[in-house]
Amino acid sequence: MAAPVLLNGGEATERQARMAHAAMTFVQLINGAYHVITKVALNVGVNQLVFCVFRDLLAISILAPLAYFHERGIRPPMTRSILFSLLFIGLAGIFGNQLLFLMGLSYTNPTYAAAIQPSIPVFTFLLAVMIGIEKVNLFKIEGLMKVGGTIVCVSGAIVMVLFRGPVLYGDKDADFTPKTVNIDRSEHEFHGWLVSSFLGLGLDLWHIGVICLIGNCICMAAFITVQAPVLKKYPAYLSVAAYSYFFGTLLMITTAFVFVREPEDWSLTQSEILAVIFAGVFASALNYGLLTWSNKIIGAALVSLYNPLQPATSAFLSAIFLGSPIYLGSVLGGVLIILGLYIVTWASYREQHTTVSGNVIVSSSDVRVSEPLIRRDGTGDKIG
Repeated sequence: MAAPVLLNGGEATERQARMAHAAMTFVQLINGAYHVITKVALNVGVNQLVFCVFRDLLAISILAPLAYFHERGIRPPMTRSILFSLLFIGLAGIFGNQLLFLMGLSYTNPTYAAAIQPSIPVFTFLLAVMIGIEKVNLFKIEGLMKVGGTIVCVSGAIVMVLFRGPVLYGDKDADFTPKTVNIDRSEHEFHGWLVSSFLGLGLDLWHIGVICLIGNCICMAAFITVQAPVLKKYPAYLSVAAYSYFFGTLLMITTAFVFVREPEDWSLTQSEILAVIFAGVFASALNYGLLTWSNKIIGAALVSLYNPLQPATSAFLSAIFLGSPIYLGSVLGGVLIILGLYIVTWASYREQHTTVSGNVIVSSSDVRVSEPLIRRDGTGDKIG
């Protein structure tokens, strides 16, 4: 029998820990494939709002029944503070996150979109420090490493925005990045003014796309930061996911009905339907379930270590299926982002091992499980 390991107040076996690591690898493979598939759908001409609406409706139709039946006996009463927190989670993590990602992807390519995703844990750390969930002690090496890693990671994001560089791999002529603004009328009404404003500042479409992707990462970081204390007050994980998707989908549908005025925009081709199914079933419902379960087993400190797999997966798949080139700027920026991510994660992991006694038990095969990166005892009441 496998030796038990203590985590988050319960026990998990070595087999569960191995399964969680395998699940996180699978999650990043799905994310890499999602970047490529959605880029193809955007190039075909699918409306971004319509794509998000159908994706979210499919995801909520899976998550809601699972949450209702699986967590029927463990859901605590809903309070007004939790409800408003779930509304914010849906606004940031579903509505803003998805739209900014698709806008950024439409102006860049899957390799670049994936290369910036590892900055999410560091943005999460910054937000957690600002609202008091994460503490930084600058008189200890761990605190200094957290600050240093954050600076390195943000520097990588800045490099990706300001420096593109020569093509290192692939054909530049095969780049899927648009050279001119070419979006349908409803999308122009929705974010055309934003694109025009940035173009007026001297930025090209590539830089606009990268800014949108950074906004996507910040929205996801806000989603993770606020969700952590909410889960301590409302420990029904699937229900939190379902409520978040409900509010995000409601906002997405409202926005789509306001800005998408052409009836033909709501009709999808066969390839677009397949892309929506993949996004709704795998990239939304399945991925979120695996992420939540893995976070319970191995904690966010280890879960975040798998984010750097996203650029490699996306670059490999997009080079094969799309012929997208890889630029020097994306490589340099991606290396800095990954380096900063590992520095921050290592510092948090070491800090937990040295300051929290009794929360980590080492099994016979030296399997280690830690508390999540941004969860701290006694801070659950700070979201209200």
